[in-house]
Amino acid sequence: MGHPTLRQLMTFLAAVDSGSITSAAKSLHLTQPAASQQLRDLERALGVRLLERAKGRIMPTRAGEAVVAAARRTQSAADDIVAAAAAFRDGAAGRVRVGTGATACIYLLPQMLARVKRRMPGLEVTVATGNTPDILDRLEAGALDIALVTLPMRTSRAVVATRLAIDPLLALLPKARAKAFAPDGAGIGAAQLAGLPLILYEAGSNTRKLVDDWFARASVTASPIMELGSVEAIKVLVASGLGASILPKLALREVARATVVRPLRPALNRDLAYVLRKDKVIDRGLRVFLDELARAAGKPAGGRIGAP
Repeated sequence: MGHPTLRQLMTFLAAVDSGSITSAAKSLHLTQPAASQQLRDLERALGVRLLERAKGRIMPTRAGEAVVAAARRTQSAADDIVAAAAAFRDGAAGRVRVGTGATACIYLLPQMLARVKRRMPGLEVTVATGNTPDILDRLEAGALDIALVTLPMRTSRAVVATRLAIDPLLALLPKARAKAFAPDGAGIGAAQLAGLPLILYEAGSNTRKLVDDWFARASVTASPIMELGSVEAIKVLVASGLGASILPKLALREVARATVVRPLRPALNRDLAYVLRKDKVIDRGLRVFLDELARAAGKPAGGRIGAP
């Protein structure tokens, strides 16, 4: 026994509803012989007689009556498929899968995603967090549509990166300890910070590597007393007076009154970029996301930097 086709089931239902193969054929824009062939093929596939003629009308047999309800559900499901696809074809719906670090997830995305949803309510946005290497692996594997990362990143001919913004790294100090340093606004060097208990972001991220390299260039060894994966937890601990930290400016728009933000000397910045697969189709949903991402980050600081 074979499986019926959607066209066969539609012809069967049209014949049952109209009581006439000729009328069924007309409603489906088929010839009468073509409609009759569809019905014969359906009965052959199922191995039972589905229709019979009684009092000049086409009527379903007992087997046909048993099939009608399932056939209607099948036609309804097909209509749902067409409607669902139409929403994407017309640009009313879509999906964007985003991979990003924790800082951008907390401090960059929330208001931006609210604007995206206002522009395109039917867009589904999912967010996964992780360090840059893991996020890029998932992007190349097709599990993500776009990655927001901290540069530098490994080169790959499969992806292209576009620099999005420059985010300075700044020192966050307990206010009581900051009094021992230079006046407000003065920069703080690596040796000064290394003399304090340090609470740094956990190893493995690009941002932490930038911090470690900054200390190394000053020939200073930094020995953090805590390494945490949560920027907010670090801010709370610094506000409690337990130590100092180096965090992205993006995460320091709001800080506790018990803390002070100071620039680093020499200055240290990180580059934020978004990464796409080179073969990625920029549909309406992704275009709206990119527009609002640029708006949230300010005017992009540069152009493409991906592998050729």
